[in-house]
This record gives sequence, structure tokens and C-alpha cells, in this order.
Amino acid sequence: MNSFFDKVKDLADQHDEKVDQALDKIGDFADDKTGNKYSEHIDKGVDFAQERTGEGDTTRPA
Repeated sequence: MNSFFDKVKDLADQHDEKVDQALDKIGDFADDKTGNKYSEHIDKGVDFAQERTGEGDTTRPA
């Protein structure tokens, strides 16, 4: 099972920009579904996830 997670991490590292974009889209979807009521929390969650994938950078503007 460990090798599976290693492979997933390697893929995320190789495609960091695409992963960050997907996380942005997921955050936008969740924000839309909650009527923007939890925007701040969703943005924090997306940023948290983006920092832990790939090189640790985010594509979301500050």
C-alpha cells in the first residue's frame, strides 16, 4: 500500500500546476454550492491542500 501512495505523491509532484488548478475548481464548486457562505473557510482549505502538493506553492493569488 505504501508504494501506491508514493506513486500518487510522485504524480502530484510532477503535475503540481494541474493539481492546484483542480483544487481551485473544487473550492469554487463548494463555494457555489454553499452560496459563498463559507468562502473564507473554503479558501483556507484549498490553500492548505495546495501547500501540501507538489513544490508547496499555490496558484491562487494572495
